[in-house]
Amino acid sequence: MLELDNLQVRYGKSQAVHGVELRVEDGEIVALLGRNGAGKSTTLKAVIGLLKPAGGEVRYDGVRLNSMNSYRIARQGIAYVPEERRVFANLSVDENLTLAAMRARAGAWDRRKVYELFPRLGERAGQRAATMSGGEQQMLAIGRALVANPRIILLDEPLEGLAPSVARQLEESIHELKDLGMTMLLVEQNPDMALRVADRGYVLELGRVVMSGASADISGRDQELQRYLAV
Repeated sequence: MLELDNLQVRYGKSQAVHGVELRVEDGEIVALLGRNGAGKSTTLKAVIGLLKPAGGEVRYDGVRLNSMNSYRIARQGIAYVPEERRVFANLSVDENLTLAAMRARAGAWDRRKVYELFPRLGERAGQRAATMSGGEQQMLAIGRALVANPRIILLDEPLEGLAPSVARQLEESIHELKDLGMTMLLVEQNPDMALRVADRGYVLELGRVVMSGASADISGRDQELQRYLAV
């Protein structure tokens, strides 16, 4: 479904991503792991069009996305949940979801189904997003992506800064989405969580892929994994 071929991304004269090769098949969850500054979020931004590749190709169902605007990429069926969540703070939960659904693709996801996945959002449907906890805002950010009925979700650091109990709830929700056949490219610093839910993984170091394979295989290479991920 999604393929990165020799992807290169620059910030001015500084190169952040060096020749990344990555693929995500239909129905897979693929984890992208690495320390802060490894190029994980930059890679997602290049896929969704917020950064233009300096070289290589981003392909989705065989269509080249390199020069396509972000809104057109989203309409192809790619949803992006940014690390900062970026919910509309002054709108209610219900209004956030309604707005996201206005240009949605045809599909099964609507507000009712989001509230089934995240009952806490249903309890706070009329509450302004600014007054919600970080975990609730993360649920809303994911729900907002879902109501667009994407074929693939780019999920950037969903557990960052969350209390352990809330992080466990979100991990369970990602498992539920996997069981429903949702395709995801998941960026995480927490390798244990990411490799529990992912089918395959890639590890970035200074913008280069240094490990890849099935999640079980990567988990079994613990010393090597720690060398690339330890702070």
